[in-house]
Amino acid sequence: MSGSARPCNLRQLRDSGWQSKAVKREIHDNFLAALARGDELFPGIVGYESTVIPETNLALLAGHDMLFLGEKGQAKSRMMRSIVRFLDEETPYLDIPGTAVHEDPYRPITAAGKQFVAEHTDEETPIAWWRRADRYAERLAPGTKFADIIGEIDPAKLAGGVSMSAEEALHFGLIPRMHRGIFAINELPELDELVQVGLFNILEERDVQIRGFPIRFDIDVLILFSANPATYNRSGKVIPQLKDRIGSVIHTHYPRERDLGIRILEQEAGIDLAGEYPVVVPYFMKQLIEQITVQARKSKYIDQQSGVSARFSIANYRTMIASARQRSVVLGERPAVPRISDLGHLYSSSLGKLELDMMGSHQMSERQVLDAVLAEAIGIVFHEYVEEHGLAEIAEIFGRGVKIEVGDMLPSSHYAERLKRVPPIWDKAFEVNAAGDAAVRASCVEFVLAGLYALEKISRAQHHGRMVYEVG
Repeated sequence: MSGSARPCNLRQLRDSGWQSKAVKREIHDNFLAALARGDELFPGIVGYESTVIPETNLALLAGHDMLFLGEKGQAKSRMMRSIVRFLDEETPYLDIPGTAVHEDPYRPITAAGKQFVAEHTDEETPIAWWRRADRYAERLAPGTKFADIIGEIDPAKLAGGVSMSAEEALHFGLIPRMHRGIFAINELPELDELVQVGLFNILEERDVQIRGFPIRFDIDVLILFSANPATYNRSGKVIPQLKDRIGSVIHTHYPRERDLGIRILEQEAGIDLAGEYPVVVPYFMKQLIEQITVQARKSKYIDQQSGVSARFSIANYRTMIASARQRSVVLGERPAVPRISDLGHLYSSSLGKLELDMMGSHQMSERQVLDAVLAEAIGIVFHEYVEEHGLAEIAEIFGRGVKIEVGDMLPSSHYAERLKRVPPIWDKAFEVNAAGDAAVRASCVEFVLAGLYALEKISRAQHHGRMVYEVG
C-alpha cells in the first residue's frame, strides 16, 4: 500500500477493507501465495533444498513455533530471519500514546488501547504503519533476564502512585513489544531457568504473566529458537515442559557435498575478484579450502560436538585471496592467482575457530592439528585429480634430480624459468591456462608438488619460510 493511499485513521482503515489476521495466519497465507507463484522461498540458503527447507515449510503451514537445532555455522539465524519475508510489507497499528505495543486496530489488548478506542470515534483514532523489517527482534540467551524479554514492574511508576495491580505499572520486555511480530532467541539452553518458565504461558496460552502479579493479556507472536544439540540434549539445560511446547524442531546440517560448501563460501565471502588487482582462483584451490573444512569436521583431534562452522571456510578463503592479492601488488603481477604457499597464512583465520578434543589430540597444538588437516586435504584433492587424469601425465614435468623452491612471495617467473614446458594434460586437468599464464602455472606447479609430497612421491624441506621440493 503506497504512502499516499494508506489509511491514517480507523475509519479509513475499515473503508479500505483491511482484514485483521493473527501473525501465524498472516505468515501462512503469504507463504502459500509465494509457493503458488513459484517464488524462491529462502533466497541465499544453499544445501537445504531437500532437508531443512521442506521441514520449515511444513512448520510454517502448521503454525508452529520452531527450534532450529544444529552446530555453529549452519545458517540457523539466517533461516529464522528469512521467515520475515512472509510477513505483510506493512501492517497498521493504533498510533496512540501510553502503550509500547503495536496494537491491532480492531482488537487492542492493552488497557490503554481499549480505552482510547472506546472513548474516540473512528475518525479520531489515528493509524500508523509498521514495516516488515521492524517486526522481527532477536536476542542472545546468555545474560538475558526475565525483565529483558517478558517484563517487570516499574518502580518509578509505583513511586508515582500507580497501583501495582494496574497494567500501567509494567515495563514491557521484548516479547510483548513484538506483539504481532516474530521474536527469536539464540542459544536457548543458555537461557536462565526462570526465563524458560516465563515462556511456558507465551508458548501455550499465548498470554503474558509478569512476576505473578494479576496482570494478563493475550499476545500474538511467533517464537523461534536456535540451539546446539550438544547443549540442548544435555539433561537440565532446557526444561522438559518448554521443549514440549515447541511445535517443530528443525535439524540443520553442514553441506553434504563439497561443491555445495564451495557455493556457500563464494556467496558469503563477498569478495570482488575484479578491480585494479584482479584475482583468478583455480577451482582446485577452492576445493582445497573447502576440503580443509571437511577434514576438520572428521578429525579425531577436533571436538566434533562444537562443530566446525562455515565461517571457517569463508575466513580461510578470504585469507588465501588476500595473500594472493598482496603478492600481486608487491610484484606487479596481474592477475593474482592463489597458490598452495598462500595457505601458509591460514593460521590467522583458522586458529580460534577449532576447538581441540583434549582426549583425542594428545596435547597437539592448534597449529599442529591444522597442519595435519591441511596435509590430509591436499592429499585427498590431488588424489582425485590423479584418479581422473593419471599421475604420470600430471607429474610428467618433474624429472629425477629436479629441485624447485616455492613461496608465497616468489615471482611467477621463478616457476616459469624452471619449467619450460607444461604438459597439455595440465590445462585439461586443472581447467586453467597453465601453459600460457605464468601466475596460473605457478599455482598449478605448487599444487602438483604438494600433492606428490602428500602421496610420498617426492621429498620436501623448509628453509626460512620457503619450501624446497626435490624429486629423486
